[in-house]
Amino acid sequence: MTLFGRPTKLAVQWGFAMKRLLWLLFVPLFFFTSFAATAFADDDQTHPHHEDLTTAQLGTAAFPVSCAPTVQKPFERGVALLHSFWYEEAEKEFTQIAVDDPHCVMAHWGVAMSLWHQLWNQPDAKLIQRGLDEVHEARTTDGPTTPREKAYLAAIAAFYGDSKKLNHDARSQAYSDAMKKVYESYPDDHEAAVFYALSLLASEPHDDMTFANRKQAAAILEKLFAIEPDHPGVAHYLIHAYDKPQLAQLGLPAARRYAQVAPAAPHALHMPSHIFARVGLWQDDINSNLASIAATRKAAAMHMGGEGHQFHAMDFLIYAYLQSGREADAAKVIDEVRSMPKMKSMYGSDFDPETNALTKFPAIYDLELRHWSDAMQLQVVPGALRGDQSITYWARAIGAARSGNLAQAHKDLEQIETIRKEFVAEKKPQYAEAVGEDYQEAAAWIMHAEDKDDEAIASLRALADKTDKLGDEPEGIPAREQLADMLLEAKRPQQALVEYQTDLKLNPNRFNGLYGAARAAEAAGKQSDATEYYALLLKICDGSSSTRPELSRARELVAQK
Repeated sequence: MTLFGRPTKLAVQWGFAMKRLLWLLFVPLFFFTSFAATAFADDDQTHPHHEDLTTAQLGTAAFPVSCAPTVQKPFERGVALLHSFWYEEAEKEFTQIAVDDPHCVMAHWGVAMSLWHQLWNQPDAKLIQRGLDEVHEARTTDGPTTPREKAYLAAIAAFYGDSKKLNHDARSQAYSDAMKKVYESYPDDHEAAVFYALSLLASEPHDDMTFANRKQAAAILEKLFAIEPDHPGVAHYLIHAYDKPQLAQLGLPAARRYAQVAPAAPHALHMPSHIFARVGLWQDDINSNLASIAATRKAAAMHMGGEGHQFHAMDFLIYAYLQSGREADAAKVIDEVRSMPKMKSMYGSDFDPETNALTKFPAIYDLELRHWSDAMQLQVVPGALRGDQSITYWARAIGAARSGNLAQAHKDLEQIETIRKEFVAEKKPQYAEAVGEDYQEAAAWIMHAEDKDDEAIASLRALADKTDKLGDEPEGIPAREQLADMLLEAKRPQQALVEYQTDLKLNPNRFNGLYGAARAAEAAGKQSDATEYYALLLKICDGSSSTRPELSRARELVAQK
């Protein structure tokens, strides 16, 4: 299962220090909902008071500019906001700088940088035109600029470029190439190094299984991390660079550091969970996202933007709850989302994070808990984009196939294929590919229900081999775990155990992966291995109040040994 709004390369904080935020973790999330909702309505009516944000809250970024001395501190605050992907507030900061110092050329660079959310979205023609307008303003503003500043401006101008000739990948590469020149021309400019590293991540080829760009970015950032541990971009982008199962362990130092560097930035509180989820540290994952959600809402209540980012944190939160036997807490989050007021789209596109959440969260919940009949009854959320609709049909088809309702399963499968073909016709290959993976998984379970196990297993294995190498974000159900489940149901326990073990190396401490491995080991006559997996499952869920039968069985069998 892959992420929506599709595609992502990825895949989203207020207080004086993390310990000052911890009290928020013990307050039910819904306490903030009505309070924040009121603030959202007049988000643009009140000044956000950025002057209250200090380097202790956002981290330290040194970026000297040829502007009035009075805007130097605000400019560096804007750069720090950029580094924590608080784009809404960064844009406000740079816009205000342009008002306070009309001769500040680099203020327009800052606005242009704020419009492009490098790892999140592909700007449409309207947003690209806004970026071009800012580049034009920079070029026509009567103010001093240094050669270094001109190099930064040339880089962002390379991204916005000719809107009729360049596609997004070409834009990203052009920007990265230009930032490489800045990086090489000004080796003592740490900001050039940090922004260049980010550009490598933003221009990463979609199907690169070597992670070449990530490794190159990490090499640059690791050197800076030792020198500037309080730089928000360094820690942040290291996490992104290592956000693959094969690299995740390397990201733990940055994950532990980032929230301390920028405790006021909601994304800085969430981002460590990308690594925690990769390595199966569920309580750390939960703490990060509870803090991020609370901080997002507090910031929104103070008329700051980015309230929609809480849904990304909720996505990770629900996932961590389900892996650690806290399904009741996951259900509460889903219920809360259903009761929230409507929010606006995000990322400068038509992506609606709330509709996406209302689509994805129940689907993952039902399939993770093996509630097949509930999954097959899921309904398409009104207003859902086609990619989100595919999630619903994916869950319905699998639920129906697992419930023996093949007629419905085939109908839902046809709906997925219709969406895929539409994306193909519109020349959106990455979207089509993502929906195609939904189709492939659902079709495999239908084939399994029709006793076509060899064909189903071959299809899932091919998908698992591909997705494992790409390292999709850990918020869905791994294809290899589904393959292992199918092999176990097909009474091939030894083969199933091998697949569970392979998957647990990439997705450690997953509830169903551990339980499946235990059952497979037991069926294969490897009782000591089974006991070890059951014991680990119990440890992962220690302290939960879960009534899942899998845990009851694990307790019984461990007690017997």
